[in-house]
Amino acid sequence: MFADSARIIIKSGKGGDGHVSFRREKYVPDGGPDGGDGGNGGDVIFEIDDGINTLADFRHRRKFAAQAGEEGKKRNCHGKKGADMVLKVPAGTIIKDAETDKVIADMSGENRRQIVLPGGRGGLGNQHFATSRMQAPKYAQPGQESIEIEVKLELKVIADVGLVGFPNVGKSTLLSRVTNAQPKIADYHFTTLQPNLGVVDFENGEGFVIADIPGLIEGASEGVGLGHEFLKHIERTKVIIHIVDAASVEGRDPIEDIRIINRELETYNPALLKKPQVIAANKIDALYGGENDIIRNLREQFEPQGIAVYPISAVSGKGLKELLYDVKKILEHLQAEPVIYEPEYDPAANYTKPDSYTITVNPDDGAYIVEGPKIEKMLGYTNIESEKGFLFFQKFLKEQGILKELEERGIQEGDTVRMYALEFDYYK
Repeated sequence: MFADSARIIIKSGKGGDGHVSFRREKYVPDGGPDGGDGGNGGDVIFEIDDGINTLADFRHRRKFAAQAGEEGKKRNCHGKKGADMVLKVPAGTIIKDAETDKVIADMSGENRRQIVLPGGRGGLGNQHFATSRMQAPKYAQPGQESIEIEVKLELKVIADVGLVGFPNVGKSTLLSRVTNAQPKIADYHFTTLQPNLGVVDFENGEGFVIADIPGLIEGASEGVGLGHEFLKHIERTKVIIHIVDAASVEGRDPIEDIRIINRELETYNPALLKKPQVIAANKIDALYGGENDIIRNLREQFEPQGIAVYPISAVSGKGLKELLYDVKKILEHLQAEPVIYEPEYDPAANYTKPDSYTITVNPDDGAYIVEGPKIEKMLGYTNIESEKGFLFFQKFLKEQGILKELEERGIQEGDTVRMYALEFDYYK
């Protein structure tokens, strides 16, 4: 099965912690702090690989994590940066936040490499906290936390022209006739289960990319069959070619088939009907004289709407030259810019680490209890007894929004705040 969607979990690398150490040299009894900075965590990077055309690599592995930054070392040595996690994807891949369904990045056009999750910043070593009054700081800054989110990957084929039509009308045959593509062709429904791409070349070296979109059926816009998987590949195309069976070999009504497909396109995305359309009335080699009432009816119904009808034979090649040259003219009058989806969501700016801390009120003595991994870690590296450490502690409470949340919960001056073994009275 063609893999054109996947859900994966990505995680950036945590920043390395700053180091606490002091110079220990002969004849230097009072060496100053020399703790080095932690290394930055690795980034999660998406990169286009032209040798890949599916998202199959993400079907059997769900979690991808960059490496954490190395802790700083003594003698002012900087920790090593964590290794990046580079994920190779085909061109046309859209990365969305799984929770909000908003676009994070569109790997198309010139956007061939993008950092989706930046690694955590490395923490500062204790050498940065030395002052004239505090010459031997015994604490360092921790590394910035990593970011972990679930994303959806969707592959939307990049092509100038999309071939649409009901199963078994000759789309794959047409593609193989006019391009260098070699799709598998057989005489049964849903032969094509993945979009096939080919390049139509002209004498002057110009050309366009054409995609055989797998056969659509009624109800495709509601997910019937493989509807959603197929319809999304039409969104990037600039021109739509409807292929119908003019010989009505299977007894289908070509006019009704076109109306059904247009209804499905409109239901899925109304903007699709604004794209230029042409009709390729295929299999005229099976008609006596090359024309019939079906082709005349197609022209009467659709040419007044500006949709040209071209009788063709994908098998013999009859009529293909006129069809392709007119499609080329349509493309020349359209804007050259490809369809690119603009970013809607920045995971680094919107990420909040779950359960970083909690605030509860002790029913026995009314003390405000603040706990959580973030609080516990902060207390582990902060020397509250020192003036510098206490100022750092106050700044931490303010920057993390803890003081604001305590006030929102109704804390008053003189009330007790308890953080594990630390207990103090609250005053503004």
